[in-house]
Amino acid sequence: MSPEHLRFALRKQRLQIRAAQQRDELVAGLRRIDTVLDAVDRARDGAGWVREKIPVFAGAALILALAKPRFAFRVARRAWLSWAIYRKFGPRLAPFVQLIDRLRRVAAGA
Repeated sequence: MSPEHLRFALRKQRLQIRAAQQRDELVAGLRRIDTVLDAVDRARDGAGWVREKIPVFAGAALILALAKPRFAFRVARRAWLSWAIYRKFGPRLAPFVQLIDRLRRVAAGA
């Protein structure tokens, strides 16, 4: 093997090792993100369960409002503020969520 071929073979091997290290670092980073996204998925599933039980929660909210109006007003104000923040910034997070899903699929296939 000529010295030039040997040099190219060694360079190729170094690049392959470096790419493998980068893939491992990416997968490790995705594992950290994956735990956060799992919590978000659980919260979304919980919100779906709440949506199914709207009459129960509406009745409980009415009883709470009659029993403790100041506390009910504070909770309603916080809920409204959370909803307003979600409405303002929620659509901006969609590309980030799509990117994370794409990276998950790549990591699962690797």
